[in-house]
Amino acid sequence: MRKGPLVLAVVLGLSLTTPAAAQAQPWRDARQSPDRRAAELVAAMTLDEKISQLHLQPDAEHQRFVPPIPRLGVPGFRIANGPAGMGPADDKPQKPATALPATMALASTFDTGLARRYGRLIGSETRALAHNVSEAPDINMARVPRNGRTFEGMGEDPVLAGALAAADIRGIQENGTIAEVKHYAANNQETQRFSIDEHIDERTLNEIYLPHFERAVTEGRAGSVMCAFPKINGVFVCENPALLQGKLRDEWGFKGFVQSDWGAAHSTLGSVNAGMNLEMIDGTWYGDKLKQAVLAGQVTERRVDELLLPRFRTMFAFGQFDHPPVLSPLPTAQHDAAAKEFAERGMVLLRNEHAQLPLDAGVRSIALIGPFATKAKTGGGGSSAVIPTSTVDPLPGLQQRVPGAAVTLDDGSDVARAAALARTADVSVVMVGDNETEGKDRPSLALDGNQDALVTAVAEANPHTVVVVKSGGPVLMPWASRVPAILQAWYPGQQDGAAVAGVLFGDVNPSAKLPITFPAADADTPANTPAQFPGTNGVATYSEGLQIGYRWFDAQGREPLFPFGHGLSYTTFAYSDLSVRTTGDGATATFTVRNTGHRAGAEVAQLYLGFPAAAGEPPRQLKGFERVSLAPGQARRVTIRLDARAFSVWDTATHAWRPARGTFTVSVGGSSRSLPLTRQILQPGAVAEASISSGDAATAPTGS
Repeated sequence: MRKGPLVLAVVLGLSLTTPAAAQAQPWRDARQSPDRRAAELVAAMTLDEKISQLHLQPDAEHQRFVPPIPRLGVPGFRIANGPAGMGPADDKPQKPATALPATMALASTFDTGLARRYGRLIGSETRALAHNVSEAPDINMARVPRNGRTFEGMGEDPVLAGALAAADIRGIQENGTIAEVKHYAANNQETQRFSIDEHIDERTLNEIYLPHFERAVTEGRAGSVMCAFPKINGVFVCENPALLQGKLRDEWGFKGFVQSDWGAAHSTLGSVNAGMNLEMIDGTWYGDKLKQAVLAGQVTERRVDELLLPRFRTMFAFGQFDHPPVLSPLPTAQHDAAAKEFAERGMVLLRNEHAQLPLDAGVRSIALIGPFATKAKTGGGGSSAVIPTSTVDPLPGLQQRVPGAAVTLDDGSDVARAAALARTADVSVVMVGDNETEGKDRPSLALDGNQDALVTAVAEANPHTVVVVKSGGPVLMPWASRVPAILQAWYPGQQDGAAVAGVLFGDVNPSAKLPITFPAADADTPANTPAQFPGTNGVATYSEGLQIGYRWFDAQGREPLFPFGHGLSYTTFAYSDLSVRTTGDGATATFTVRNTGHRAGAEVAQLYLGFPAAAGEPPRQLKGFERVSLAPGQARRVTIRLDARAFSVWDTATHAWRPARGTFTVSVGGSSRSLPLTRQILQPGAVAEASISSGDAATAPTGS
């Protein structure tokens, strides 16, 4: 039978607006506001229809799916995994998409413009593969580097994560895909993730584990938030009114919808009262139990309406009723090029003694060695895994870059054999790494198997050894001082081989910085007791307080293997002429960055703030950063502005931010441990206006 437009629309669950339909069903009138359209639609629904839209209803093809209501023109609603590409979303058949480098690599760029492009690619592919929502980005703090999902996050600093998350979200949502920032909040370990009770004091929660979520919804304007598995101070997040209503909606003005993680809802009434809008499972709590609660008078139908309105309002605002996403081809060549660039820009040059890198294009022989040299590392495990549209493995990546060289591959399973191969080559490239995955934490930061012994043996056999680390987070490197060059490639995505080759041979000058501290030993991490992680008797105690990541290393006087913000370049940079001016409740820092080397490159200038001792803060905190691209010899004045919030602490007496009083220290440089420019200022607002300038004396190089 030939299908007409109306029949086809009903079959596909699409919205078809005609003048008659708009008159009979006023919510189809796109001239009205999203709020009004959502209210009109909900008013026309039966109780059963309302409840059917509050939870997923998997079918033969889709797991993360809310079915359409054809009589009302409600389209089907499909949710896709994230955050490093359009995940398979448990669809059958599963659809390939561009496997981007891990989000940790994106965080390493310290580049909001690149983050927006990264999000734009994810949003466009999510829509092209006929889904409404991308479960991205994941921005939980890396409190525990051994967390199995460290690779999915954006590191250990809320200022960095907040800035990049807002940009990533704006990119995802540019073409009508809804971004779902996750996992709100403090979803910081996989061990006992379904039940762990995290005891976090009020100040730590507000200063460390919430600010980046605030920016995600206030600056990024995320359409959705995923509530997480854990309890915080005894209450599951998805039924926590202080977090879902008090913080998210009342304080931050969030107007989107809250969706549970898979199985993170634990009750009907608790979830309803907290304001969870969509249950991401097949109606355990928001199906028949919710209907019975309504019929029993425990939940009013008006409250059901209030739960449904935010999602419909968001869908109307994003054009998903008027123009639902439909299956479309992907521009694979264009997206391959973007994935390669993202991977290159996210790689961190950790060590480069005697200018071992970049490699000479005239090299005659390369020994390519290691368990991570055999195939592309497209991502970590779990729900974030993307089925790649194509892959470039390390061997063809190198062969294509240096076709005149003999590249010999050895998987490194036999250390003696690998060392023998290394002796015969001009250069040895050893690729090691880890395999992080959702659902379990790593037992240690040490590389598993024989990888440490492999690196040591190859480095002893060949002094021209480069180590490429493909890990989701920090790894221990007992051999670090024995190898001349270390490139942290994270999980490079489907363009692994081409991207790594581009950086090794200098087609790209590395400019990324570490968004997470690399410790020298497992014990050198803030949460290093069983009570802190993984917890005892089901409770994880955040007794380290504000001392997360580099804050802890600074406060404890510990020397990291590689500090937060560290990253070298194939050129060098110098900082000078710091001027700090306070105006009103904020301040402006201006300084000069100069490229003192012989190659064009980019430097990420970082500003850290030290608080008055009485404030009880860690020694330094990142408060701003700016990526600066410079030609050889070029200098540029950089300005970083700090608002009143940058100088504030959370006051538990008033449950609000208040400015700290006293003298602050402004420090600027290329990492948290390389800060050549330092000036002190009085609390902004303490004097009408003050300006302190450093002149020309404070000049120091960074990078090599």
